[in-house]
Amino acid sequence: MELQDDVNKKPRMIDADVHNAIGKAQDLLPYLPKAWHDQWLAVGPGYGGGWYSPIGVMRKDAAQPDGGVPGSDPQFMLKHHFEKWGIDYGVLTGSGILGVSLNPDPDFGNAVASAYNDWLVETWLKASPVFKGSILVNHADPQAAAQEIDRMANNKDMVQVIMCSGSRMLYGQRFFHPIYEAAERNGLPVAVHPGTEGRGIAGAPTPSGYPTRYMEWHNILPINYMAHVNSLVCEGVFEKFPGLKFVAIEGGIAWAPHLMWRMDKNYKALRDQVPWLKRLPSEYIRQHVYFTTQPIEEPDRPEQLNQILDMVGADHAVMFSSDYPHWDFDNPKVVLQPIRRELRQKILCDNAMNLYRLFERSSPAGAALIREEA
Repeated sequence: MELQDDVNKKPRMIDADVHNAIGKAQDLLPYLPKAWHDQWLAVGPGYGGGWYSPIGVMRKDAAQPDGGVPGSDPQFMLKHHFEKWGIDYGVLTGSGILGVSLNPDPDFGNAVASAYNDWLVETWLKASPVFKGSILVNHADPQAAAQEIDRMANNKDMVQVIMCSGSRMLYGQRFFHPIYEAAERNGLPVAVHPGTEGRGIAGAPTPSGYPTRYMEWHNILPINYMAHVNSLVCEGVFEKFPGLKFVAIEGGIAWAPHLMWRMDKNYKALRDQVPWLKRLPSEYIRQHVYFTTQPIEEPDRPEQLNQILDMVGADHAVMFSSDYPHWDFDNPKVVLQPIRRELRQKILCDNAMNLYRLFERSSPAGAALIREEA
């Protein structure tokens, strides 16, 4: 009976990438110092536009009942997403805000990040226990980012640190180490999210310049993740901060085995350049780097996807994500079906449960609980 009670308390599905949005720019003003009000109202995060998508970025059916921005109403999101699919917890990753790190003015970026975090607590984390927050930091000012992590980490509903993957420097470099030190000190993983490559002060999104169209840009985003993970390992970040976990959100998965193989092969001949590494590069990736499923690769032969998942250690390091309410949203009842059954539940819940320490459901998210099919 006691064992059955434990099973009933355990979460069944955790969504590792849910995009909450600021409905109106004015909503942030109560949390933002007055000196920055005019700039925020005029340009928002202020890191420039991106590529035009002919289908938009948001799902059309996710618009709020009052016509508001998709993802801006906690109660609507609970009904439209969490209750519909039986999601026990969702990790909120923001929308249109992560690029504050790419604003040329780091003081403005720091102020907006802090204001956003306070707004997130008051507007979302207090709305329902199923919402879990990500501490937004301005990676252009690592000392200030570390202070922001320390300020917000006492809130137990904040389960990770988040920053945009667009950057003018690779994330393994020592410039960023204060962020990792603070995250490790507070027991929080550091997550990155794409969408800002080629914007603000980040520079071109590819080594050879700028793609022409949205599709071309969207296709090639994983190369930035490869560069950051390569940098984190080779610069010895995971030796210096052995407790650090790094979450590559919405960057795909299939690139990781290729990178691990190439790094391991080169390490055998070039290890004198990285004397601080005590293991093969692939071992650091398997132990410290987590991936989310959306946008999961969809090969014609499902067994190939299972092979890729085994290569990256999906039994502990891959987490389900829906990307709600974006256009390429993944339906949890459909997207994981090609994955073999014993691995599916680990991806759907267990891996995120262990990383974010969400071991008990706060309350049932809805009647439509996902049940694995044979």
